[in-house]
Amino acid sequence: MGNEEADKKFTWVIKNFSSLGSEFIKSDEFVIGGCKWRLVVYPKGYENANYLSLFLMVATFETLPCGWRRLVKYRLNVVNQHSDKLTQRREAEIWFDLKVHLLGYKKMLRLTKLNAKKGGFLVNNEVKIVVEVDVLQVIGKLDVSEESLEVNQPLKRIRLNDDGASVKESIDVNGFQVLPSQVESVKRIFERHPNMAFEFRAKNKNMRTLCINLLLNIIETLCQSLQDFSIDDLGQAEKALRYLKDSDFKVDWLEHKLEEVKEKKMEEHIGKTRMQELEEDLKVFKQKCSDIEAQLEKEKQKCSDIEALLEKEKTKVLAAARAPPLTLDDVVC
Repeated sequence: MGNEEADKKFTWVIKNFSSLGSEFIKSDEFVIGGCKWRLVVYPKGYENANYLSLFLMVATFETLPCGWRRLVKYRLNVVNQHSDKLTQRREAEIWFDLKVHLLGYKKMLRLTKLNAKKGGFLVNNEVKIVVEVDVLQVIGKLDVSEESLEVNQPLKRIRLNDDGASVKESIDVNGFQVLPSQVESVKRIFERHPNMAFEFRAKNKNMRTLCINLLLNIIETLCQSLQDFSIDDLGQAEKALRYLKDSDFKVDWLEHKLEEVKEKKMEEHIGKTRMQELEEDLKVFKQKCSDIEAQLEKEKQKCSDIEALLEKEKTKVLAAARAPPLTLDDVVC
């Protein structure tokens, strides 16, 4: 059901979409950046039946050696086959590992929008999905050897040597080794908070990289729209923040922002719950109104029947009143 279009793109056309009976379906394996991937779709939604859910998965996560990690920038697209401008897109930059081997969006596209007859997302009972993947770093081995990769396919990677040491392409910012794509973000953070890591004493490069990546991941989560993360995600961000504070990072500023976002997320959650309750109340009230209207129609019909019977009786009475009086002959005949 899928075919690879370009070095960093994979297209998946799901046929007979409306007839799919499975809770979820997986695409064929495809290779990007020397790594094997799959797309996973929940046609009727994952934990939410109102949305199509779409995820990117590391296809070989169960067989990769201990300690593997992959930093990936990916974009998921549900293609509008009538207009590319209306295509539904979501993107993120994040680490995959054994615990987080599947990432994506539970609320990728509202099903009413997907199933709209002239919406363009479901055409000839087919849904077209395109994923763009940029593999930025790989810790551990690739799924496909370097020799089999295209020569012009760029890949910033970390390879583990036999002695466990790593060779990587990185840039030093305030004593932290970061990816080229992270340099500007880390510089801006240290410009605003120059003493953030003043008391951080860890010299081990892996530990320093872990902490700076935790910081960036928390910020990335907070920069997403409310609908793109859950309350549980914020709980994980709080744990990561506590780890940074325990490591002597001065991140009170980030803790305040996290609390603000958490408060907004709770307001959204409470608001949605209240909306659902009001919708149920309105549904019950409308049913009561409908029942009352039906009963009223019955009473109106009874009223009409009585009025019709009254008119008949009036006609009889008037007819009797207009009858000529009896004559003597009529009485004694």
